Amino acid sequence: MHIGVVSDTHDNVAAIERATEIFDEEGVEIVIHCGDFVAPLMIDYFSEFELHGVLGNNDGDAATLQSAFDALGGESELHGRFSSLEFDGLSFAVLHGESTDEVEAIAAGETFDFVCYGHHHERELSEQGRTTVLNPGAHVLAKSEADRTVAIVDTRTEAVRFRSVEP
Repeated sequence: MHIGVVSDTHDNVAAIERATEIFDEEGVEIVIHCGDFVAPLMIDYFSEFELHGVLGNNDGDAATLQSAFDALGGESELHGRFSSLEFDGLSFAVLHGESTDEVEAIAAGETFDFVCYGHHHERELSEQGRTTVLNPGAHVLAKSEADRTVAIVDTRTEAVRFRSVEP
């Protein structure tokens, strides 16, 4: 199975459309969003996928975001500030990750196969013991053009690839 990981879309419709196009091309079934959707209207762009999201520091209207997730139906869910998910036997910790100390502490615990986070607008792929730490990049105010990306996780091989959302 392929899982798409995205973060910090910040109402950037063009980037969200490109991200969902990439996810469709890659055969993604499930999308993990690491927070900062910003407007609840952005949720509907992910309607073709099972969407799991956490709240970021710019997601102020949690009640309306929750309503948008509810409208998606199926297994899609807004999980609050943190989520522990499992797909194909792999465990995922998902948070927005304002505190890199918190991200590092979760990874150091080696409880999860993947720790997925956003907030810093800079992609990351690193290993801490048995845990892969993954920041998929951002779509607004990215640190560089190389950070305007999404990530694809292959659950069979545990491989991670980045794809640019640039047209």
